[in-house]
Parts: sequence; C-alpha cells; structure tokens
Amino acid sequence: MLTINLPDVVAEVAAAYERYETALAENNVEVLNEIFWNNPLTIRYGPNENLYGHDEIAAFRHARTPSDEAKKRSRTVITTYGTDTGTVNTMFGRDSVPGKIGRQSQTWLRTPDGWRVVCAHVSVINR
Repeated sequence: MLTINLPDVVAEVAAAYERYETALAENNVEVLNEIFWNNPLTIRYGPNENLYGHDEIAAFRHARTPSDEAKKRSRTVITTYGTDTGTVNTMFGRDSVPGKIGRQSQTWLRTPDGWRVVCAHVSVINR
C-alpha cells in the first residue's frame, strides 16, 4: 500500500524545494541545473516557453534575465507518494505585477543523486 505524506519524506522534499527557491532567488544557475533531473525526459513549461529535456532547460537558465524582486509565495502544498515521489504546488505574486497570480507546480523524484525535479509548470493568470 502506498503511504501518503510520510513526515520524513515530506521534510526531505520541503528542504529540496527551499534549496530550489533559494537558488532561483540568487540566480544560482549551477544549483538550478543540478536540481532538474539531467535527462531528456525532464520537462519545464514556463509562462513563455516549453522546454523538453535537461539541455533545453539549462540553456534557458543560462539565457534568462532574473528578477531581483522577491516573489511572495502562498498556499504551498507538498504531497509525497511513498518514499520516492512528491509534488510541490504553490501560488506566488510580485508587487510589480499587480492583479496577477503565479502558479508553480513541480514533480520531484528521488534519484541516486538526490531529489530532482522531473516535471515543472509555471504560469501567470489574472487574480
């Protein structure tokens, strides 16, 4: 039977997610590239891009102009499925984009190298 939200697994995914958010805020491309599974099956859909495979995601990260404005996260939900899979979903906003709300979802997989994002989606909609 699959166990949902084992506390230690939730804590591991939460720590990996916070590491991702820190790297994103600091534009630490090396860590961002490490966090995404280095595999052609990895997918990231962004507000303006559809990226297939780690190579496309890494190229996007290197070319991206980061925002220096902190995003304000809310309603973050972490759900784990057994010991090796989890999802993180959150909403976010930025003061510079009033009337808009961002949505971010990630699927995390435990790999031999640690927790990695295997699929991600970011979109922005009207509030």
